[in-house]
Amino acid sequence: MDTSGLWGLFLSSLLAATLLPGGSEAVLLYADHKSLASPPVLLLIATMGNTLGGLSSWGIGWWIRQRWPGRALEKPQHRKALDRMRRHGAPLLLLSWVPLVGDPLCVAAGWARINLLASLLFIALGKGARYALVLMLTV
Repeated sequence: MDTSGLWGLFLSSLLAATLLPGGSEAVLLYADHKSLASPPVLLLIATMGNTLGGLSSWGIGWWIRQRWPGRALEKPQHRKALDRMRRHGAPLLLLSWVPLVGDPLCVAAGWARINLLASLLFIALGKGARYALVLMLTV
């Protein structure tokens, strides 16, 4: 088992879930192709990294609200995400994997003070399902 490759998968997945650009699916597929670990282990590592990245966005939203409680989210996509988050709650975080939508949703969840454990659950489920689908479609 190549631990440096697995760390690369974890970091790639983590960074892909932040506001930084990047796609971790290619790294996941490479790790699977090279048999760096079994597919369930690769799925777990990628999901953990991507979930941690999503939670970092949740934390940013929470921190912004703590730091500047009187200011509303100013970017239009963040306002839209906040409205949706208030309407649908934590289950909306199943969509946290969607490019251009997921990051604002996670920020909005932190801003709206959506329960951290519920957020963790739905972020992990959504991101894990996406990676599982990527692995299944390439077999």
